Parts: sequence; structure tokens; C-alpha cells
Amino acid sequence: MKTILPSTELFTTSEVEIHYARKILGETRYIHSANDANNILRKYINQNQLDLRESFWVLLLTNANQVVAISETARGTSRGTPVNTKYIFQLALLTNASAIILAHNHPSGKLAISHSDIEETKKIKKLARMMEMTLLDHIIITSESFISMKEENKL
Repeated sequence: MKTILPSTELFTTSEVEIHYARKILGETRYIHSANDANNILRKYINQNQLDLRESFWVLLLTNANQVVAISETARGTSRGTPVNTKYIFQLALLTNASAIILAHNHPSGKLAISHSDIEETKKIKKLARMMEMTLLDHIIITSESFISMKEENKL
């Protein structure tokens, strides 16, 4: 009986293939300011949940700040939500995004930027830069209003 050495066996592997089709230019929206990001985000999220629990979203953009996609990346409790950095960048890579805008809500209704908001944003900004993407802003929303970390010079 002939012995087959492991080095001569054929191993099967999985194959990953990415398909990407850009949206028709006239059908997408552009973001020129934090107010634009807030308005577009509010059209896609469940605003009835803003005072109930904290959620985290990412807006994925082209190099011209054209919105490619919006995704909720985490949902938590009334006290906070974990930031799923890995998922944010998976989405950014799969949509061929050049820029991202982060957003999360404060169920308390307070628009104060916390130390943990700043630290998490710095971490994501550093990772984005390493991946040749731009973190344009991080907005915090409540049912009444929003605040932009970029406009507050916290980015």
C-alpha cells in the first residue's frame, strides 16, 4: 500500500470574491456639513429608539462625500453601547468607502461629549488613516438635536 505524504495531498480552500457596483450618481446624496449628516441619518434610523437605548452608526462615503451606505454597527442599553470597530471597517472595505462619519445617540438627551467618546473616536481615526480612509466627523444625536465633534474641535 502506497503512503500519501501530507505535503502531496491537495487541500481545499475557501474563496472570497468582492462585487461592487456604484450607485447611479443622480440617486445618491452628498454630505457637505454635520447638519447634512444628521439629516440624512435621521431618515434611515428608528427615531422612536433614540431615548430608549444607545446605538452606533457609520455613514460610508466616497472621496466626494457621496453617501454609499448607512449601517447600524451596534445597539446597546440606555447606559451605552460597545463600538464594533472591526465591523465598521469591514463595511468600509466592502463598500469601497474613502471616508466615514460615525454617529451615536445619547438616550439621556445630553449632548455632552464624553472622554470615552473622544478616546474611541481617536482610535477609529488612527485606524482609518492607516487604511487610507478619512474620518470626517463623529456626531452625537438626541431626539431633539445633535453635536459634531469636528465642529467642537474634538476630532
